[in-house]
Amino acid sequence: MEQVANPFKIDQATYSDTGDLHLIEMILLGNKDALHTLIERHQQFIFNIALKMINNVQDAEDVTQEVLIKIVVKLSSFDSTKGRFRTWLYRITFNHILNIKKQKYEHMVPDFETFFNYIENSPTEDMSVEEEVVMSLYIKEARVTCMNGMLMCLDREQRLIYIMGDVFEIDHQLGGEMFNISASNFRQKLSRARKDLYQWMNNRCGLVNKNNPCRCPKKTKGFIAKGWVNPDNMRWHSDYQHSIAELSESRIEDALDTIDKIYVSLYREHPFKHYDKADELLSTITSHPTLKDIFRLDS
Repeated sequence: MEQVANPFKIDQATYSDTGDLHLIEMILLGNKDALHTLIERHQQFIFNIALKMINNVQDAEDVTQEVLIKIVVKLSSFDSTKGRFRTWLYRITFNHILNIKKQKYEHMVPDFETFFNYIENSPTEDMSVEEEVVMSLYIKEARVTCMNGMLMCLDREQRLIYIMGDVFEIDHQLGGEMFNISASNFRQKLSRARKDLYQWMNNRCGLVNKNNPCRCPKKTKGFIAKGWVNPDNMRWHSDYQHSIAELSESRIEDALDTIDKIYVSLYREHPFKHYDKADELLSTITSHPTLKDIFRLDS
């Protein structure tokens, strides 16, 4: 899988706003290949954002398809004189995700206290050195599963702003545009989300505070027993080649203190999942009389 261009970094040379505009022009003339390329260009980011927000692969796939169809249907209304296409596209994405019905994991973990009670009450079992080597991938899966569970404890807006601001390291000016707020307001909301998340992690998580007894290897067998980690169908460590951190060469914000940088780096180590449903979505569009007629798509 080729490394995809990160649309959340304004200064990244591999992503071009002009490229979006050219594709849109071709799509509105009925070019099916251009529509396929535009979907390919953004589908993986939409899916990975949805997965981080929802914590369920199938539901994230459904949301991604809903978002992409919504974007395609509204494409002719995009006005390049009013802003960047990626701002328009991800504002639609964010609004859709923020307004879907409450999801399974949001019901399960309504707050940090409930979540960490789940973790503390799950079985703890030591591993031998040999077991830690053999089960290293399962330990990583348990770690990401637990850390994403922590994200579910933030309210939806906080969660999305944290995911975009610290995990996908969105440019704050661009983030403000996508959330339809000022860059300063975006930074303030991100700071509050960090504070809520990091305070709980510091008090309970052994990854960031060695005084806490919880350790990923000791919890892994318990996670497997409870079905939170499935060795045969891993939610996170399957269908990926890159970590989220590899999407950009930029450094973690210098403004963050040393402790905050530890938290951020842990989340950016998470897998960036591969998602490629462009052919499937294009087939859905071209087989739908109304959608096909909107764009007069070629054969």
